[in-house]
Amino acid sequence: MIKNFVKRYRFFLILLVINISLLFISPEIGKKSFSITYDNLLEMLGVIPPIFILLGVLDVWLKKETMIKYMGKGSGVVGVLLSFIIGATAAGPLYAAFPVAGVLLRKGTSIFNVLIFIGAWSTMKIPLLIFESTALGYSFSMLRLGLNIVGIPVIAFIISVFLKEKDKEEIYSLAQERE
Repeated sequence: MIKNFVKRYRFFLILLVINISLLFISPEIGKKSFSITYDNLLEMLGVIPPIFILLGVLDVWLKKETMIKYMGKGSGVVGVLLSFIIGATAAGPLYAAFPVAGVLLRKGTSIFNVLIFIGAWSTMKIPLLIFESTALGYSFSMLRLGLNIVGIPVIAFIISVFLKEKDKEEIYSLAQERE
């Protein structure tokens, strides 16, 4: 049991040891590090509960057959468009996208469409696009958006092609384990 705990939380434990060490080596940097960690924890606590509610709703309301039809392998343009729309309209930081991606994978969404969803979530959020266009200009924002609309599917396609079938099975298996 302890071995599983250490294995599962090894990165957290390593960072905790580093933070504690910083307190002794350089107290000012150590205090700042813990302050930043605390602020990040509060931010995550504000984001994660709504995401888990969304995940529960997705899990219960969406049938696997429906997701396979609209976002699974062979869903074509419809799957790509839905992936873009879901990713671009989502709220929250990028780390919140990964549990949603896990649910999409469990429901039969193709890896290609999940990659598009993650790409859209990370670069195409509509509220951020509005702020970006006021800060950097409409032309820049539209150019970047256009490049993302083209680039995200290209990147998703390349990743999908180069992922071995064994790797794809492992990704789906990991998503099933988290259920």
